[in-house]
Amino acid sequence: MRIAIVGTRGIPNTYGGFETLAEYLVTHLTKDIDITVYCSSVDQACKDKTYHGARLKYIPLTSHGAIGILYDSLALFDALPKYDKVLLLGFGGGFAMPFLQKYKSRLVVNIGGLDWKRDKWSVPAQKVIKTAEKLLLKYSGQIVSDNTGIQQYITQEYNRESELITYGGDQAVKQEVSEAYLKKYPFLASDYAFSVARIQSDNNIDMLLEAFSNQGAIPLVLVGNWQNSKYGKSLKASYQNRENLHLLEAIYYRPELDVLRSNCAVYIHGHSAGGTNPSLVEAMYLGLPVFAFASGYNEHTSENKAFYFSNAQELTSLLENYHSLDLSFVGNELKQIAEARYKWELIATKYKSILTSRSK
Repeated sequence: MRIAIVGTRGIPNTYGGFETLAEYLVTHLTKDIDITVYCSSVDQACKDKTYHGARLKYIPLTSHGAIGILYDSLALFDALPKYDKVLLLGFGGGFAMPFLQKYKSRLVVNIGGLDWKRDKWSVPAQKVIKTAEKLLLKYSGQIVSDNTGIQQYITQEYNRESELITYGGDQAVKQEVSEAYLKKYPFLASDYAFSVARIQSDNNIDMLLEAFSNQGAIPLVLVGNWQNSKYGKSLKASYQNRENLHLLEAIYYRPELDVLRSNCAVYIHGHSAGGTNPSLVEAMYLGLPVFAFASGYNEHTSENKAFYFSNAQELTSLLENYHSLDLSFVGNELKQIAEARYKWELIATKYKSILTSRSK
């Protein structure tokens, strides 16, 4: 069968969750399936023609912002008439689907999270995204949900059934602290909390910084793209001189990132939007004790085995008492969940079943 993956910035991945998903589907499935991945020639520095056996096809538009809707739509117009199945990741192609509805049986959709709920979007933009989501789920053949909460939302909001397939976390690898890293990051010598996230308001970055500023029990190391927005630049300017805060720019070299997160005492997860967040699944696979924002989705992902907070005060209280919590027990429970549910081989097998099934 000939399969296309649409809706990502492209692979190889240096960006986010959908890109990670596309990369691991390619890694596991190209032995049996002919796969093409649509990529942005604007966003991708590497413009190879193939990757791990998959063909890469480039569209000369950015995959971000409002232009991302056009980017996804052009890819769908090109892919749906040509391929046996098309996997669309995200909401961007929704407005194209009324014009492509004769191909709807070929379309498999994973919207990820509820992007229209993200605070980073203006109210008009949220309405546009919600409309795109509605059209997409109306004109799709099959739907994948990455989280039980998203699955319930799709059933209640659109009366559509969806297949539950999560993300993998086994790309995260425990790394020992070398002398070189200890010299570069002296905080590795003692307890610290760690978080990695895009610096945007729906990830509650301001809440995390406020909570850590109000306690002295443990410092925070937070890795993110601080310079990509006014929100990030403003927060970093306000908090960067606090002794117990280490605000690091984005790290794309995975072994270095894994050194920092796999050796932390506590993992902090502030994401409020989306379904199954890859960074949370990776932390679970590493066996890290997690303090997670009580979003509903995070509780589903961690099967209510983590510690949860709803505001800065609750997080501060957890931090002040972290020594008295059974962190190793919680970390082990989360690792067992990840090993049972969040392995890429298992997830790729589930996608293969959907992508190679006969169109209805």
